[in-house]
Amino acid sequence: MPDDTGQSLAGFRPASIESRESWIAAGVTLAILSVAYGSTLLIVVGLRPMELDLGASRSVLALAGALTWVGTGLGGIVMGRVADRIGVRNSVLIGCISVALGLVLSSTGQIWALYVGQGALIGFFGMGAIYPPLVIYVSRRFDRRRGTAIALISSGQYVAGVIWPTVFERLIAGPGWRLTYLAYAGVILLGTLPLAALFLRNSPAGIGVGANRAAGRSRARVLGLRPNTVQAILCAASVCCCVPMAIPQAHLVAFCGDIGIGASTGALMLSVLLGCAFFSRQFWGAFADRYGGLKTVLAGSACQAVSIGAFLLTQNEGGLFVVAAAYGFGFSGIIPAYVVAIRDLFPSAEASWRVPLVLFTAMSGMAFGSWFAGRIYDHFGFYAPAFGSGVLFNLLNLVLVGFLVIRQSAHRRFVGERLAA
Repeated sequence: MPDDTGQSLAGFRPASIESRESWIAAGVTLAILSVAYGSTLLIVVGLRPMELDLGASRSVLALAGALTWVGTGLGGIVMGRVADRIGVRNSVLIGCISVALGLVLSSTGQIWALYVGQGALIGFFGMGAIYPPLVIYVSRRFDRRRGTAIALISSGQYVAGVIWPTVFERLIAGPGWRLTYLAYAGVILLGTLPLAALFLRNSPAGIGVGANRAAGRSRARVLGLRPNTVQAILCAASVCCCVPMAIPQAHLVAFCGDIGIGASTGALMLSVLLGCAFFSRQFWGAFADRYGGLKTVLAGSACQAVSIGAFLLTQNEGGLFVVAAAYGFGFSGIIPAYVVAIRDLFPSAEASWRVPLVLFTAMSGMAFGSWFAGRIYDHFGFYAPAFGSGVLFNLLNLVLVGFLVIRQSAHRRFVGERLAA
């Protein structure tokens, strides 16, 4: 793994911390996230039926979905540190119960209840206590194949995206969206609590909070810059890539309905997008193990920029399936690569706040992108301006990440020349 300390250049390679238990932890985490992330897809699939039932504008409902991402990111900053104190198992148990309560509250159909249910319960206390602590937990159990492991567990979002949208679409068309919310609250409790209670354990001694404190104190510069400057650039870049990332994920089903493609086909298209993202994420994980987190972010963001622009070029059903699949390939590796980049550049002891911080800014970008696309739609009555704005945000991301990649390459050349001398 790339590391600013230059350990690999010095020829020292410590024994790997990876073990059979590491992969068991990753598998259990993947299963938990595959169920938990279904809670974030309900409002995506039910956007148009909920709009008709509640008489609310699309931007109002899109904001409720956006609050889920803001809540998850903000909650992760808090719960990343809390999980170091109470253990990841207790954090995840709190989160799963909160998600179920949020679904129940949201099912009442009151706008305030949707905002509180989606933002506070499903987001802050729910997914915020589940996703960031689990990412930190797994990242501390891997060193040589960290990118692969983080890509695997982060794919829980896409496993959920393959399984749940078509199920939700049929249930919403039948019993209705309110009963679907209530039923899925039960699925959350039955599908996640036993796994968390039985299989999640604390990280091995020496890997967690106390690890690398001396390295954290001694490292004055990262890529030749102040550490927090690098963190700020990564956070800004994550916002700029996640604004366009949110647009197809939050609005694809509604977009299909607007151009005459049925809701069931739109839900299937979303499943194809997220299914492609699942398989390609494994590729991006291996890419990150070989080339590092920053270069993986740059490559994935470039692919995303091309595919988000392609949504402007077709409204044909077959063409949209192709574009959705290409989009899934491009964006899928970006968020895990930010986590790998943080772990590449900073000590393990700082992961409990640096990883959730970049996830918070990324999810804030997702939230803004979801709401902004709905707001633009309300103004123009179609989605093309939203996709166009997504391209612009993506280009700014490429500038920021490209700057860090250039700094990283220059820094490694400098270190190599000093060691050679």
